[in-house]
Amino acid sequence: MSTAEVPPWLQEQLARYEQLQATLQSVLVQKQQVEAELTEIKNALEELEGAPDGAEIFKQAGTILVRSNKEKLEQELKERKELAETRLNILSKQEERLRQNLQELQTKIREVLEAGRKAS
Repeated sequence: MSTAEVPPWLQEQLARYEQLQATLQSVLVQKQQVEAELTEIKNALEELEGAPDGAEIFKQAGTILVRSNKEKLEQELKERKELAETRLNILSKQEERLRQNLQELQTKIREVLEAGRKAS
């Protein structure tokens, strides 16, 4: 079957398949970024929790370091961790849904192509 012989609805399905693949790739990149951010936050929290209460604590604000309160910084990091975990959960669900849609579409396209071969 050449592209001139491919029915328009099948071309649409193939285009949708490619779009789903691109969307999945984007979700995977975002998920990887969130996982890296989450690891960074967890490491920062571990370091902060190991610091004595009276220690000078600094946080990065752009290109400079600013003195900060340990409790306030811990709370800020815990909130960022919770947000990152929520985003990771959402991205994982999106990934799962996209993979399922891709599998279903791939099966549908394969069935149509095999039926076309048998009819020829």
